[in-house]
Amino acid sequence: MSTRTLLRPTGFVDSPFGHDGKVERLAGGLTWFSMVEVLTVTADRVGTELVSVERVNETIGNLPADAEEQWERLTIPRAPLLLGDRTVRLDQPQVMAILNATPDSFSDGGRFASAEQAVAAGFDAAENGAAIVDVGGESTRPGAKPVWEGDEIDRVEPVIGALARGGVAVSVDTRKAVVMERAAAAGARLINDVSALTWDHRSAEVVARSGLPVVLMHHQGQPDTMQQNPSYRRGALVEVYLWLEQRLAEVQAAGIPRNKILIDPGIGFGKTVAHNLELLNGLALLHGLGCPLLVGASRKRTIGALHNEALADQRLGGSIALAIKAMEQGAQLIRVHDVYETVQALKVWRGLRDQALTPRLA
Repeated sequence: MSTRTLLRPTGFVDSPFGHDGKVERLAGGLTWFSMVEVLTVTADRVGTELVSVERVNETIGNLPADAEEQWERLTIPRAPLLLGDRTVRLDQPQVMAILNATPDSFSDGGRFASAEQAVAAGFDAAENGAAIVDVGGESTRPGAKPVWEGDEIDRVEPVIGALARGGVAVSVDTRKAVVMERAAAAGARLINDVSALTWDHRSAEVVARSGLPVVLMHHQGQPDTMQQNPSYRRGALVEVYLWLEQRLAEVQAAGIPRNKILIDPGIGFGKTVAHNLELLNGLALLHGLGCPLLVGASRKRTIGALHNEALADQRLGGSIALAIKAMEQGAQLIRVHDVYETVQALKVWRGLRDQALTPRLA
């Protein structure tokens, strides 16, 4: 590959007051940064240089042409998501609730296996502050086997229909084109595909025709094999960025406009604990792709690995810590199991940000 230059915002500050020309706003959100790490990426290494925001313009003038486009994408606001009758603002973090209508998901498999239980849980999540409820009928945990599309439809269709009729903004978590079609007809207004529209050859066409927004998630390998020695030659952060960049181009060529695409770094999907932590530390780099950023680290194994192999239902504290880490780096959607607790953490974080962004009186 030719040499690439990537820009990672860093040096985050509480507020822009008194720092004219020295800070920039990240993706139109509530986070401001004062430094940029300039990454020079070659075929086998990544070099770094730290540059102040004050010097960015002169630095970019000496960089490849796409650096200026990256800079613009890092700083422009993200448009709200229009999900049927619901509008989800992306100038602040929002919570997406995980609703697994499956018997075998890694954290809560079986809890909502009946449609009635799942619908009740979905309404509870919305009442507790989830902006979107993400309904899935196939587990994609490490080692999981594919589910027949008919079974997946039977699991998600009645749940999506009931929630949508009740005024909830619903997304469907699926890799299969026919499930996407049936979910959209039932009222899903966002498609969340862990395969980034690569698993089913019809999926990109279906999404393009539907006009619905879609989440493209990075992954390495398939769920049943993805944790068998994953590796990233130039580091997970850079490789994930470049993979998503290429996938964005392919999906746009298939007829899906960029303003309908969200991205997800795929925490835990073909990644070691070290890879996951590297991604979470460097999330702000991904804003250079110009798309809203969704992060799903809730109850993931990384938390257990860092705390005495805690079981999935004992990882709330770690899930909150990673959610706040994502918010601080401008992630617009936080996908979680524990909605009430995460919304509470978000509101406290938002209170801190609002206070920091309130001009001080003399």
